[in-house]
Parts: sequence; C-alpha cells; structure tokens
Amino acid sequence: MTLNKPAGKTNALGLTREDYKGGKSTLCPGCGHDSISNQIISVAYEVGLKQENVAKFSGIGCSSKTPAYFLGRSHAFNAIHGRMPSVVTGATLVNCNLTAIGVSGDGDSGSIGLGQFKHLIRRNVPMVYIIENNGVYGLTKGQFSATADEGQVLKYYGRNELPPIDLALEAIVTGATFVARSFSGHSEQVRSLLKAALSHRGTAVIDIISPCVTFNNAPESTKSYDYGKTHEIALHEIELIPEGFVPEREEISIEDYDAGQVISVRMHDGTFIRLKKVGPEHDPRSRAQAIDLLEKAQMEQLFITGLLYYEEPRPTLGQTLDLVDTPLVNLPESRLRPPREVLVKLMQGMM
Repeated sequence: MTLNKPAGKTNALGLTREDYKGGKSTLCPGCGHDSISNQIISVAYEVGLKQENVAKFSGIGCSSKTPAYFLGRSHAFNAIHGRMPSVVTGATLVNCNLTAIGVSGDGDSGSIGLGQFKHLIRRNVPMVYIIENNGVYGLTKGQFSATADEGQVLKYYGRNELPPIDLALEAIVTGATFVARSFSGHSEQVRSLLKAALSHRGTAVIDIISPCVTFNNAPESTKSYDYGKTHEIALHEIELIPEGFVPEREEISIEDYDAGQVISVRMHDGTFIRLKKVGPEHDPRSRAQAIDLLEKAQMEQLFITGLLYYEEPRPTLGQTLDLVDTPLVNLPESRLRPPREVLVKLMQGMM
C-alpha cells in the first residue's frame, strides 16, 4: 500500500518552498553562503516569484557557485572571474522582462571585477546584486581578498598590511540608489532586504557578511561568525510581511524622528519598507550621512547592518538608451534590422 505524502503549503502560484530549491550544496558545512541561498529560496517562495522569468548570474568563487543551489527552474549563467556585470548588462538589455539576480563575492567584485562592478552601478542595470563577503578567496585556499581586515593574520598567508575596500561605500559613491548591508546569520533581516531589493527599479546592492568557516572564522576577524553575532549593530529593525513590507498605501513622511520611532522609505512600486531606529540616528535617504556612517564604522570597526542608502530610482540603462518597452528578443527581424536605404542614408550623413 502506498501512502500519498501530504501536500506542503503552497504560495499564490501553487508552488511549495521545495519547488524553489536547486541542487545540493557542495560548500563547506556551516558556510554562510548556504544560509543566504536558503533566504533567497524563502523570499522567492513567499513573494510568488515566477522562476521562468528569473535569470541568475555569477562569476567565479565559492559565492558564484551558489546560484546552482536555489531557484532550480530559472535561467542561469556562470561567467568568468569578475565579468558577471557585463553578462547581466547584455541579458537585461535584450530582455527587460527578466528579474535579474546576481551573486558575487568580495574577490569577484572587489578585486578583479571592481571596475565592472562600478560601471554596472553607474549604468543602473536593473538587478539585485548580492555580495557574499567573507574577506578571503575560499575557493583557492584562503588568500586575502580586497575586503580583508587590515592587520588580519591568516595561518598560511601571514599578515594583511593593506586597508580594506568597503563595497557598500563604493556602491553609494558610484551612484547606486539602493545599498544595504547584512549578516548571513541574521536571516530575518536578509529576507526583508531581499524583498525590498526585488521591488527596486535599478541596481540594488546588498553586501552580506558571510563567514568562511574554513579559512576566515577566527573570533578576532570581523568577517567571522562570532564577531558578527557579538558586534552587529542594526540601524533598524526591518520586520517581515505584513508589518514591515506592506502593500501600497498613503505615503508617510517624517522630517525628524527619534530613536524608537519608525521611518518609512517608499519603494518605486508604492510599497514601503519600515525602519525602526534602534541605534545611531541615520536617515537612509541622505547620501552624505550614509557615507559618513560607513567611514566611521570602518575606522571604529563597527558592524553596521540594515538599509544604508535609498533614493528615488533614476532611469535604468534601458530607459537611458531609449529602448522600446517590448523585449528585444521578442521583436521580429524587420524591426531589428534597418532596411538598406536607411543604412545608406546614415552612411551618407557621416561623409
């Protein structure tokens, strides 16, 4: 006799959380990257994300392996080291209906890919850009990355004498309109920030400190699990649906507010993310304040998490290039290829 398994709880699309999983992880047990993958799965299930409309992108590194572990029914492209931004730029230009999720690492984005990272932000490519930040090259046995702490000591690579690059700070000064930082061990905050990022029109950067349990988890490292749990300072509490991320409603405007009060930041589609101030005064709508906060945090080795900066979205790259609303992949050749007489006239105008 065969017993049917009871159906799991389903979302608006009739799918269970299991339907949003990918392959089995090959990362080290306890890796923070796996926790982030699990939060992506939960968020996609909760918001009813259509996987066939999702494209996942990555470069090279432990972090860039993770797209294989979530949203197994979506599209995916694993680029070469540091070149993920170029691929996602092209993909979103030819198909503006894609929900693009990029997963990168501190080496992939902060070292070889730093130039591409900054130009993607400058162009405002519509995507969620997740940085799984652990301060080391875990895939090649733990060398220092560009975000490694100054003075940090690793068993096989000695002492790091160089100051770290703050990728959240780089994103803000480059022109990103949504920049957040979180900790892989703070699952509720990661999920709330992911939901807000998915609703943002433009480049949404989330820098997530994700401890490497094998090469960089000494208690004194600011990228370790122990340090993160002990020193994390949340700018605000970001509550889950329905209290924190709510449907469209009348805009709330607060010019000045005290610790304990709530500031609501309006997303482009009319939804809000509600922020509860529990630490230093911080208005995520102020670029100067966000930059000052991160610079002080770096000097004092504070671990600040939450929504660091947000502004009303500026035109995406497709809008800047004045592309048609119809995805280019759906246009017939007659609309993509100019007739001969048009090309001749164009060439004559250049003579």
